[in-house]
Amino acid sequence: MNTIEELKAGPLPTHLAIIMDGNGRWAKQRGKLRIFGHENGVKSVRETVENCAKIGIEYLTLYAFSTENWKRPKLEVDTLMNLLVSSLKKELKTLNKNNIRLNAIGRIESLPPKAYGELLEVIEKTSGNTAMVLTLALSYGAREEIRHAVQEISFKVKNNIISPGDIDDAIINSHLYTHNLPDVDLLIRTSGEHRISNFLLWQIAYAELFFTDVFWPDFRGEHLAEALKNYQNRERRFGKTSEQLN
Repeated sequence: MNTIEELKAGPLPTHLAIIMDGNGRWAKQRGKLRIFGHENGVKSVRETVENCAKIGIEYLTLYAFSTENWKRPKLEVDTLMNLLVSSLKKELKTLNKNNIRLNAIGRIESLPPKAYGELLEVIEKTSGNTAMVLTLALSYGAREEIRHAVQEISFKVKNNIISPGDIDDAIINSHLYTHNLPDVDLLIRTSGEHRISNFLLWQIAYAELFFTDVFWPDFRGEHLAEALKNYQNRERRFGKTSEQLN
């Protein structure tokens, strides 16, 4: 079995993104409410963040709450928001200890005031950290992100700030929520689902994809190591041939 420490010898993704899926089904298998799964999923977040920081991954982005998740039952949404606040408070010390800077993408202003305020506070208190950027995708949807970027670019074209001919990948990137992040190298999704679910659609254009049947509350270091080892054994060609790379 691969261990996290053994992976340092091989190439690691600069930017790792994870769709943390399966909390509800994990709880249901145990005869519990979905909330129980979300609470236990926090442990997986903590261990994954610490392992990524330990081996030197520079950017980690976690899909924490989508724009579609607002449609879930009010009790579940309220619990998730309360978990967000309590987790941020508890993990601030750990983030600073591991030199991790917190970042957030999405329509974070739509979060409840308490959650929004706590998020901004932790972002501010970790802003000087340099080892890893931990990004939480909150009230995030890739289509909404792209639509927002198109609207901003259209406004600038209309007002002669840029011309249509100026619009390239760099211009589009600069108008996305992730403008300060590199493209994703590896995307992991847990729980056996094989969907992207409206997550970082532009940014994963050349990402390697890894799907595991493990539910998120059970995701531990050995599962992360398995995904990273799989990544290290792939050849990333970006449209070129193997011969060109060699």
